Amino acid sequence: MDQSNRYADLSLKEEDLIAGGQHLLVAYKLIPAEGYGFLEVAAHVAAESSTGTNVEVSTTDDFTRGVDALVYEIDETAFGDHPVTGGGLMKIAYPVPLFDPNLTDGHFNVSHMWSLILGNNQGMGDHNGLRMLDFMVPEVMIKKFDGPSTGIADMWEVLGRPRENGGYISGTIIKPKLGLRPEPFVKACYQFWLGGDFIKNDEPQANQPFCPMETVIPMVAETMDRVQQETGQAKIFSANATADWHTECIKRGDFILESFAKYGNEKHVAFLIDGFVTGPAGVTTARRAFPDTFLHFHRAGHGALTSYKSPMGMDPLCYMKISRLSGASGIHTGTMGYGKMEGHGNETVLAYMLERDECMGHYFNQKWYGMKPTAPIISGGMNALRLPGFFENLGHGNVINTCGGGSFGHIDSPAAGAKSLSQAYECWTTGTDPIEYAKTHNEFARAFDSFPADADKIYGADWREKIGAHK
Repeated sequence: MDQSNRYADLSLKEEDLIAGGQHLLVAYKLIPAEGYGFLEVAAHVAAESSTGTNVEVSTTDDFTRGVDALVYEIDETAFGDHPVTGGGLMKIAYPVPLFDPNLTDGHFNVSHMWSLILGNNQGMGDHNGLRMLDFMVPEVMIKKFDGPSTGIADMWEVLGRPRENGGYISGTIIKPKLGLRPEPFVKACYQFWLGGDFIKNDEPQANQPFCPMETVIPMVAETMDRVQQETGQAKIFSANATADWHTECIKRGDFILESFAKYGNEKHVAFLIDGFVTGPAGVTTARRAFPDTFLHFHRAGHGALTSYKSPMGMDPLCYMKISRLSGASGIHTGTMGYGKMEGHGNETVLAYMLERDECMGHYFNQKWYGMKPTAPIISGGMNALRLPGFFENLGHGNVINTCGGGSFGHIDSPAAGAKSLSQAYECWTTGTDPIEYAKTHNEFARAFDSFPADADKIYGADWREKIGAHK
């Protein structure tokens, strides 16, 4: 049934909708199934994700029609005719009254917003692809989302740095991700903390029988205290509090904080919550139960939703916006083409959308109206040799970077690996040529020996002769 007469109005102007402030706007890439018209399917998407169904129903009244989602712009050939990367552009305006505020406090919740703008409409049979590319939340809604309660500025303060432009936080993930018992796990923490700032649990590390949380977390807390006294430098640990049940999440969080508080280090803790597998409920539980603790949003499995290879799901930019709305202090953004994961250099917009109070996305300029920023967390195949190019592309180094292999794969030690990361940041901030910098900074120089394939690719095969021997 073609519903374009009701669920499309191409006379609407985007600037008027934005100025009115009463609509959430969404841009999609649409690939209609064979035999269906583009506007027909676009209108069906708007109907399915607002007031409509596939037939006329007797319960529809004039008020209901007033909260219809409306297609207001289309470009049927915007992306070409490739069956996966092709398709057309459509934009839908969703009236604010469609969205669901909490009974408890009137705040909007991400889970309902998500189910509305990217829910059943993805499963419709009259399209072969529906991918959310960008969305814009109006001020009236922004101010009723939780947003972050803590951020990277709080982490900089713990590390003894300025709250503005506190710089690069060198971090790692204990490797191997599974299989270490408590003693070798905390030994690995100690070795890295001798040179670095931040350690996170890998996403499966939590409470395995061979490394139970109630055993290993107190040992990590004691190790942090010891290494802080030895180095005179603050350290941070991101502990996995992910759980299916909110009560279990809170139980884990309380235990972690209590363990570190024995040494006065409860502010040196972040909670890793896998926001993809637990969803908005997991993130909001941690955000509200522990508002003073940095909420580290991991997103294992997000590729099933955000991969550029898929005609479905959403662009990673949308996921960044969702994470900030829900209250993440930091989220993994990927490495923007500089690591091992899918990505490209123009993904700097992912970081800017998280950090800035106003940012132009793929289609919409999003204003955040004072909502606290979310920190970019950079991980996945990075090491000291890749960092100068990454910083140059991003334009700053105010990020948390977790290098597993980039630290524990350093030829000398995890501490040397950690130092090489901070040296890579210093190399970039001082504008020094990396080859020249390596001649006077041993840990960075030894990163060339540790990762020779990267060294050859990034700096040329003659780096050995230029740097000289370092041990």
